[in-house]
Amino acid sequence: MSTCEGRCDMIPPPERIAYFVSPHGFGHAARAAAVISVLQEQRPSLHVDLFSHTPRWFFGSLLEGPIEYHELFTDIGLVQTSPLVEDLPATVRQLDEFLPFDEHRIRQLVRQLLEEGCQLVVCDIAPLGISVATRAGIPSVLIENFTWDWIYQGYPEYQTQLEKHIRYLAMIYAEATFRIQVEPNCQRQRADLLTGPVSRKPGVPREQIKRRLKIPDQKKLILMTMGGIPDTCPFPDMLHVFEDCCFLVPGNNTRMEVHGNLIRLPYHSDFYHPDLVHAADAVIGKVGYSTLAEVYHAGIPFGYITRSGFRESGILSAFVQEKMNGLPITEDEYQNGSWAGRLRDLLALSTMPGTEKNGADQVADFLVNLLESREGRLA
Repeated sequence: MSTCEGRCDMIPPPERIAYFVSPHGFGHAARAAAVISVLQEQRPSLHVDLFSHTPRWFFGSLLEGPIEYHELFTDIGLVQTSPLVEDLPATVRQLDEFLPFDEHRIRQLVRQLLEEGCQLVVCDIAPLGISVATRAGIPSVLIENFTWDWIYQGYPEYQTQLEKHIRYLAMIYAEATFRIQVEPNCQRQRADLLTGPVSRKPGVPREQIKRRLKIPDQKKLILMTMGGIPDTCPFPDMLHVFEDCCFLVPGNNTRMEVHGNLIRLPYHSDFYHPDLVHAADAVIGKVGYSTLAEVYHAGIPFGYITRSGFRESGILSAFVQEKMNGLPITEDEYQNGSWAGRLRDLLALSTMPGTEKNGADQVADFLVNLLESREGRLA
């Protein structure tokens, strides 16, 4: 007789969750990576099925654990022609092709999650995961600081083309079993958890990063980032006048290059972006969620570039003004380089470490509690 006989039904199955991530920019993937990293610390045996079209390399060492990456279009978001400009006609065309969700795709994913014994579906604003969870009868958790239906409402000139998608997405988001809202939040709703800014944590001391970049200790490091979207860096010639500074521009090169006090890193570099943020004396970049959250927890000055046409931008900018030391930079100032005349003002701002707990820890605690409560019912 098996020693398991009579007791097997009391042993909970191995923990396994599915994580659906929007591929829009890198912000949602960075937020998911922050949460998964904490989950790995708390539950080393937890298996995560990661569904996204964000490049596999972005998740780096996370995939060395019990994580399986599934390349899948989970979301459209917004099509962008540059870090600061979105293409609404192209966005509408892709939404028309993607929504409503393909029934065959839904059935395949439902079957996959059920066969693998998935106990929970987590979605960083990717509505596909919520639909799959609903059909499979698996609890779902929506993590958001905005949802796409809210973003699309910010383009009144395209409401005729977007209205059916806004209604459909609002219906899908409402199906989530649990909702987690993270700060800075764009539209406060009834939520099961409200957290501080969610960001990945650094792993290498700033002194070590500066040595790897061959930046002298006495020089200021200015990180210029557009949230993972390659940019042309339209102002290199004016940077040489700042002899006491080094400017680091990741994501717009095929290999690492040094031109005087300008360092360009490749799109896929060996440097972990949170390490670069925490090594910097100031950050200049698009005011996107993951950049804001990482700068907030690093506590350094932020020269933030606002996006006049993007609905989230105003909310994020207000958060910087209230809880961080920052200097607003318009799109025109960034493009024509006039921001350089205010660089000394930015560097003169004091450090201001964030006072709120990293939301990644709060989200991970919530997810672990959900898993433990389900285990108790199974036992």
